Amino acid sequence: MTTLYTPDHEWLRIEGDVATIGITDYAQTQLGDVVFVELPKVGRTLKKAEAAAVVESVKAASDVYAPITGDVVEVNDALIADPALINSDPGKAAWFFKLRIANKSDLDGLMDEAAYKAHTA
Repeated sequence: MTTLYTPDHEWLRIEGDVATIGITDYAQTQLGDVVFVELPKVGRTLKKAEAAAVVESVKAASDVYAPITGDVVEVNDALIADPALINSDPGKAAWFFKLRIANKSDLDGLMDEAAYKAHTA
């Protein structure tokens, strides 16, 4: 399992041909208390850089972008019931959706953890 990061503060956990996507601890800290989440529909095809989900906090609403192209194979319904999971466990329990990776070359240029930490420093 490999974890990669985008400049827009999303993380991707790669397992085989599926990427689980969420937002980083840095992103949830910037947002503040999350009160609402809108997730993509299972079966939807997302293009790289397309708005895929919405996160609303007490401060602002933000789009979550698809970091790669792929088909949505699963969404985390627990976030709909409890959006605050994003604040309490952004790196694990609060994943947003899973994409079947359409093109592995989309992963090129994403950051590893060290590069992401440097990006947010």
